[in-house]
Amino acid sequence: MKSEILILGSTGSIGYAFADNLIAKNIAITVLVRNVAKANNLFKSNPNVEIIKGDVQDLELLKKISADKNYIFHGINYPYDKWFGNMDTATVKVIEAASINKALIIFPGNVYNFGNLLLIKENSTQNPCTRKGALRVELEKNLYVAANQGKCKVLNVRLPDFWGSNVLNEGMKPIFVNALNEKALPYMIATNIPHQMVYTKDAAEIIVRLMQKGLEKPYENYNYGGYVHPTVKGFLNQISRIANAPEKITVYPKWLFSVLGIFNPVMKEVKEMTYLFENTVILDDSKVRKLFPDFTETPLDEAITETLDWFRQNC
Repeated sequence: MKSEILILGSTGSIGYAFADNLIAKNIAITVLVRNVAKANNLFKSNPNVEIIKGDVQDLELLKKISADKNYIFHGINYPYDKWFGNMDTATVKVIEAASINKALIIFPGNVYNFGNLLLIKENSTQNPCTRKGALRVELEKNLYVAANQGKCKVLNVRLPDFWGSNVLNEGMKPIFVNALNEKALPYMIATNIPHQMVYTKDAAEIIVRLMQKGLEKPYENYNYGGYVHPTVKGFLNQISRIANAPEKITVYPKWLFSVLGIFNPVMKEVKEMTYLFENTVILDDSKVRKLFPDFTETPLDEAITETLDWFRQNC
């Protein structure tokens, strides 16, 4: 079966969920990966998955494998301290590769663009308060300009924090690993406020539906917010209960990231984002919910159980 979808970042959090959703629908995909062994482990030698070894920064290779693709999922991410000089150049190269076939670029956006704005709509003014937020604004501007110049089409699906199978960032992975080891679950700053998060499996379903619907304009953006947990503490305790672990939480204070940032470049970058854990930021996703009124999230207990099972088998 010929693939018309190229997935960049398929071994990462959202990219993996997007790929897994398409595989379940028996849709052929092509993935570009640096670590073939990791991809083989995740995709279990599925005949609908074509794995190509390479790096998104290799423009000639990227153009070669994009030439016959109608969709390019841009899920490329780098460690925080490697964003500058990599996220921007990767996005420019994805645009150039997409322009060959005027492909649709699917881009998972985030909330960094909006600074301290607490309710984010699709048309909210972007006003970042961090360096990384300013970079995200730049990436989206480049995508918007390219789409309106006719080089490609762009679907920007904005998400808040996410969790689920293969979400291995240092904010989420220790929560599920610690639950399985009956240890206290770690979190940042505040656990007594509401927090919006998406289960990656649900985010992938929304993204695939939007992709299959097609675009009416060259550039379209949608919010998908998932659950608003009344408190982070309640969510973490629910994970502990399902894992049959004690309901214990360790909260890392804000000052700790200032200290760690002196020695660790990633922690220095994390410090800049702590404002997101001090406030409740909400993505208004009424637009996409009206578009797909039949869509419902995976029941929370089921989603937690699936995630714990994945970490039990893989970590």
